[in-house]
Amino acid sequence: MTGLASSRTPGATLRTVAALALAAAALAGCSSGGKGTPVWTAGSSGAGSATSAPTPSPTAPGSASAAPGSTAAAWKVFTDPAKTVSFEVPQDWIVQSVDADPGSLPGALKIVVKDSQGAYLATLQTGRPPQPAAACPAGAARNYVVVSSVPVDLPHGGGAGTIDPHVVFRVIQGYKYFGSYGITNLVGGTGGKSCALQNVVRGPAGKGDYSFGDLTVLKPLAPDQKIAPAKAFDTLGQAAKYVNDGSEFADVQRMLMSLKIKN
Repeated sequence: MTGLASSRTPGATLRTVAALALAAAALAGCSSGGKGTPVWTAGSSGAGSATSAPTPSPTAPGSASAAPGSTAAAWKVFTDPAKTVSFEVPQDWIVQSVDADPGSLPGALKIVVKDSQGAYLATLQTGRPPQPAAACPAGAARNYVVVSSVPVDLPHGGGAGTIDPHVVFRVIQGYKYFGSYGITNLVGGTGGKSCALQNVVRGPAGKGDYSFGDLTVLKPLAPDQKIAPAKAFDTLGQAAKYVNDGSEFADVQRMLMSLKIKN
């Protein structure tokens, strides 16, 4: 797949900031443009949500193996009532079904994932109406780096500006290095630069788009803007450490890799 470098696979991790720079130079893909905001932010009430009861399950045969740094020993499988989606989460994480966003396609789902303390981790949304990429004015694009990129087998549409789906963690440079994880099959800015990076997969014809990550769009923030749930780092080395050594990302990556969507 052209323009997408895998900087982390199970058993292989990115170790140096120099490798990060090489990844940035090699990769001109993974999403571009598109305005958006977090669909749920840490601290919001989640009013009207109904907590679903995922089916407990030890590590299921054929499921994504735990990445290095994973601390969750027991996992469970969440499946929506209509059995259109499923994914694994650590046993003590919280999964909630909430109302789909206005304008979503019929049958769309919106599912929020939190850790055992109730802190926000990710949102899965299906049936999203396709949105054109927002314009990126000349001189406005910022440097970005793909810290982790792993292919994942998911249904998707094709066309210009798309690739095969990948689970990614990417960092874009602002007054800090802002990071986000998610699934995407959208090509990014050219030359390692972009105005915004979308964690969105173009779905098969008639199915709408879908997203699963902490943000639907990652873009550089101003000092007076709220950072959460984007990750903020002072250096690229800190971003690499979060991916390579932290248990949170290892568990999140496994969750994202386990996603199954019925065609």
